Amino acid sequence: MEVKTSLLDNMIGVGDMVLLEPLSEESFIENLNKRFDHNEIYTYIGSVVISMNPYKSLPIYTAEKVEEYRNRNFYELSPHIFALADEAYRSLRDQDKDQCILITGESGAGKTEASKFVMSYVAAVCGKGQEVNKVKEQLLQSNPVLEAFGNAKTMRNDNSSRFGKYMDIEFDFKGDPLGGVISNYLLEKSRVVKQPRGERNFHVFYQLLSGASDDMLKKLKLDRDFSKYNYLSLDSATVNGLDDAASFRTVRNAMQIVGFMEDEVQSVLELVAAVLKLGNIEFKPESRVNGFDESRVKDKNDLKEMCELLGIEQSVLERAFSFRTVEAKMEKVSTTLNVAQAYYARDALAKNLYSRLFSWLVNRINESIKAQTKKRKKVMGVLDIYGFEIFEDNSFEQFIINYCNEKLQQIFIELTLREEQEEYIREGIEWTNIEYFNNAIICDLIENNKNGILAMLDEECLRPGTVTDETFLDKLNTVCAEHQHFESRLSKNSKFLTDHSLPHNCFRIQHYAGKVLYRVEGFVDKNNDLLYRDLSQAMYKANHSLIKLLFPEGNPAKVNLKRPPTAGFQFRASVGTLMKNLLTKNPNYIRCIKPNDKKAAHIFTDSLVCHQVRYLGLMENVRVRRAGYAFRQVYESCLERYKMLCKQTWPHWRGPAREGVEVLLTDLQVPAEEFAYGRSKIFIRNPRTLFFLEEKRRQCLEDLAALIQKIYRGWKCRTHFLLLKKSQVVVSAWYRRFAQQKKYQKIRCSALVVQSFIRGWKARKLLRELKHKKRCEEAVTTISAYWHGTQARRELKRLKEEARRKHAIAVIWAYWLGLKVRREYRKFFRANAGKKIYDFTIQRIMQKYFLGLKKTMPSMSPVDKSWPARPYGFLDGTHQELRRVFHLWRCKKYRSQFTEEKKATYEEKLAASELFKDKKALYPSSVGQPFKGDYVEITKNPKYQKLNSLVEDKVLLADVVSKINRANGKGAPRIFLLTKKSLVLADQKTGQVKASVPLLDLSSVSVSTQSDGFFALKLKEGAMSAAKGDFLLSSDRLIEIITKLHCTGAASADRNHINIDISDEFLVQFKQDKVCVKFIQGTPKNGNGVACKRKNNRLLEVSVPSP
Repeated sequence: MEVKTSLLDNMIGVGDMVLLEPLSEESFIENLNKRFDHNEIYTYIGSVVISMNPYKSLPIYTAEKVEEYRNRNFYELSPHIFALADEAYRSLRDQDKDQCILITGESGAGKTEASKFVMSYVAAVCGKGQEVNKVKEQLLQSNPVLEAFGNAKTMRNDNSSRFGKYMDIEFDFKGDPLGGVISNYLLEKSRVVKQPRGERNFHVFYQLLSGASDDMLKKLKLDRDFSKYNYLSLDSATVNGLDDAASFRTVRNAMQIVGFMEDEVQSVLELVAAVLKLGNIEFKPESRVNGFDESRVKDKNDLKEMCELLGIEQSVLERAFSFRTVEAKMEKVSTTLNVAQAYYARDALAKNLYSRLFSWLVNRINESIKAQTKKRKKVMGVLDIYGFEIFEDNSFEQFIINYCNEKLQQIFIELTLREEQEEYIREGIEWTNIEYFNNAIICDLIENNKNGILAMLDEECLRPGTVTDETFLDKLNTVCAEHQHFESRLSKNSKFLTDHSLPHNCFRIQHYAGKVLYRVEGFVDKNNDLLYRDLSQAMYKANHSLIKLLFPEGNPAKVNLKRPPTAGFQFRASVGTLMKNLLTKNPNYIRCIKPNDKKAAHIFTDSLVCHQVRYLGLMENVRVRRAGYAFRQVYESCLERYKMLCKQTWPHWRGPAREGVEVLLTDLQVPAEEFAYGRSKIFIRNPRTLFFLEEKRRQCLEDLAALIQKIYRGWKCRTHFLLLKKSQVVVSAWYRRFAQQKKYQKIRCSALVVQSFIRGWKARKLLRELKHKKRCEEAVTTISAYWHGTQARRELKRLKEEARRKHAIAVIWAYWLGLKVRREYRKFFRANAGKKIYDFTIQRIMQKYFLGLKKTMPSMSPVDKSWPARPYGFLDGTHQELRRVFHLWRCKKYRSQFTEEKKATYEEKLAASELFKDKKALYPSSVGQPFKGDYVEITKNPKYQKLNSLVEDKVLLADVVSKINRANGKGAPRIFLLTKKSLVLADQKTGQVKASVPLLDLSSVSVSTQSDGFFALKLKEGAMSAAKGDFLLSSDRLIEIITKLHCTGAASADRNHINIDISDEFLVQFKQDKVCVKFIQGTPKNGNGVACKRKNNRLLEVSVPSP
């Protein structure tokens, strides 16, 4: 790839418009067109970058391009936005100058993309590290969130920013980012309730309906069908190239990276859903006795669902849509609202709800990305704001947007002239005053505190009586009639009475970019931006976590009867603050231009580009830059580039660079009036002189190239010959070596074969001897086994014969006894035979039952639940009672074997079961592990003798735990000691006591339900040991530690019961800050273990492996 070493090398057209010759509007547009056709979308005007939107992806933003422009002079390479970003970053880092990058242009010109490229370049070239990378990621991920809530599809742009954004990125002394602050200006909240044909509402509505899961939509009471919501336009609901579902997932992920909690994300989505529901509320008139119409809600289903989302009583909000209360000092007046007023109140509530939610989002992002240090910081500001707007129908929004651009143009001209003048003075060149159009008179027309248009608009809004847009226009016609930049058909100035291009309900202002016609309709209402107090108070009564924060004026205890500031007043104050901020920084400008209205690549519309060039004031910028000297360059760079044009300076100049440039220009016979010598730079007046030098350089380079080619070819031939000669010697040497190696390998192979045959013969001989010895041993063993078997069978036969004889005697004796009994009781048989037989049978059955029970008795283990089956039904009660008595007896026997220490251990195991069984996933693995107590042998280990002596009471538990650091989530090993009165944390290596906490100061212990070992010791507020906050610890023996803590607290009468809180999300107090510890299931990066990671200042996330 060809590497350019200067702005002038291989230049397509003119890379810097200052060098354009001749300079005219036609040549300016033609140069832009020529560069655009060759995909050169960036052009300079001095230090200003003109950016053309290519409407396609170009391979000019890769990591290789970033490295190419890194730490390079601004004019050293071809024009690029990276060159400006690098110049601003190096000035901030090396010269300690605060910077600001102003990006302007009309909608669709690529301002948002330009700001992304600037931020991505700065993120790529600044330092690395875990904390730095986290800050950079949060700054970059704030863009998708703000784009979702602040961007929309318009006729000119599929991703148009409908708000102005200014971001201050803060750096430390090394140039590493510390954080940032975002300011937003004038969100186009009217888009929430109404969109022009062919345009969409804000992206987040479509992303939510397209990308949310069915369960989430059910919770938010939403349907995926866009047509069911009145606030969503249907003709442009889907946009080619935009995947709303994927964008929703991106936004959710970005919000998590920035630092939004899960409940905050849910609250934001509930408010978005509430806005959609609010648009579906419709009203109908209802006649009253006094003859006036009162508005009523048609279908209360959407109102009910919205109230359920926000936690508002339905009757309160319904009344706020039907009545309006006006307070004046000690008097309250309640009036009914007609249908038109009810629709106005509904839309006003929707606009205020969304705009305040957007402002809350910006503040919440600022809270996450703000710099944590209070030291002095370097600042780089990036301003992405709407460009000058001239539509067919211009209203209040276009008026204040153009006012902002007037202020930016004023500061642009002022800072550009100041920078040019400072450089001339610094270089010792005579400065000549430059005539230019000063638009301060236009800014004064708009913002003057007495006779300015905004001041008169505020005065008209606050005036009692009937106030309309016509009365406001009448006032303008009276006060501004003689102003040279104000035009109106009804003013006293008679020259506009017959101007039919100026309607009666309009006025025209001649801005620096041209004349703009403003329709006065809606100026008063949009400036008032009025939300009825009843609606504010209804919103404040909501149980939703965000609503009270968004509507603080609804608090009945803080009722303010003053009218809120108008939209114009707020915007003027914001612009004033922005201008003061920009004046304290070194400015860098990016002027974005849209080549066509079709949003298509390779199309260049001359008239459209010419219009933008005019209202951006680019021609005037070139003239200011060319008023003195068109080109300037430091002496070293100039001499390095043109030294081959003079024999005295080629190839090396030994003296000072300025003297070399003087010799060079004298030798080339350049007229003295065409240049001037500064202290460090050469100034060239006319671009023709520069092009003359470039042409001479091109011819000289061709001659030098031919000379280099000749020398190179000679060197190449000589080198080739020497290489051939050297190769022949090397080949010969390698061949001789190869032949000797082959001979050696053959001899070595033969020796190895002989050796292997000898070793094999010896091994086979040894194997035969071993096999013979083994067979002899096996024969002896077999004979012995047969003999022992014969002896055993003889003895078994004798024992069986003896047993048979004994059994025969027992049978004969039993028969004899039976015969004797029958003879003795034969005479009583008929009288008592039945009863005696029954008793005998029962006695025999009982005897047989007990004898059988004796043989089948279960083991003595208390956990053995087996019991012989019941043989007879009438013994059921006895059978169960015997089972109970036997179990009690064997339990007593088992307990009698326990020592006091073992008994205490089993009591702790029982307490652990009550605390954690079916509540903590780690509990089952701890059941089989005995509670040992002292795991570090503190009484025996000489390393901890001093620590053991410091502890007064008996040590109940001693173990090594990890103390979790809130800054990075990493653990530090600590010795954990538990006594009857206190717990002690000591350093594992030195044994030094780090913390000692009385058990009286311990309020509760928090653990998760997962299989991790994390637990938090929460201390009572106000306790002396709570000065540094709670303790977040981790241990593999968590069950034993917390069980002993609980048992120790329960055994003491002077202490309260220690609460055990089991939850996957709990708060830990670190000094003055509360940090949320959240447990999630996942696969940690470090393997199968548990990983703790700091997500932001208020969240520690613990990843636990899935079971």
